Amino acid sequence: MARLLTTIAILLGVFAPIVMLLERSLESFYIFDKEHLHDLAKRGIQAHGNDTGAIVNFIVGELAEKHPYHINSHKHDDPDEWMFNNAGGAMGGMYLIHASITEYLIIFGTAVGTEGHTGRHTADDYFHILSGEQWAYTPGDYKPEVFPAGSVHHLHRGTVKQYKMPEGCFALEYARGWIPPMLFFGFADGLSSTLDLPTLWRTTYITGREMLGNLAIGKF
Repeated sequence: MARLLTTIAILLGVFAPIVMLLERSLESFYIFDKEHLHDLAKRGIQAHGNDTGAIVNFIVGELAEKHPYHINSHKHDDPDEWMFNNAGGAMGGMYLIHASITEYLIIFGTAVGTEGHTGRHTADDYFHILSGEQWAYTPGDYKPEVFPAGSVHHLHRGTVKQYKMPEGCFALEYARGWIPPMLFFGFADGLSSTLDLPTLWRTTYITGREMLGNLAIGKF
């Protein structure tokens, strides 16, 4: 027991300063600008109205021009690039635009509505509503937060809410912070509830492909 405690203490002593140093450097790893993403989402909505597919095409096209080496080169109209995502009891479809150690950018949504737990994450999450509405609830409140198309729901790192897409809703979701710990939440329902192994494999493969691809060109 003493040897185990000594080993743990040594590991903490070695890795704690590294984590603290990296935490201070997080901003230097980000390549996406929050204000640009919000503006891009609003311009997509303004240009294409209720045509969600055209909005997504507009957004992904501009991001591919702005960040040609960091955007998923497999097109969003390829059905093999879309996958179900079950997390916190909610279910929807997901297309991965970018994934790295410190950022991810996805299209997430559903045509039929869903509800669940946001998760308590190691990254800030910005949910840009492209169509429909998202509702959110915090314990102690008596009214929901309502986020219509064109708005952004910012879930601060370490906080948690209940959320609902009462009907069809799609969003551009951007997370910045430590992304790998978030994957446990993303896989938990698949491993403990749905047992949808093909979806788990596709999610693992595409996420790993994009993360390792970005890491190979120096994007953390």
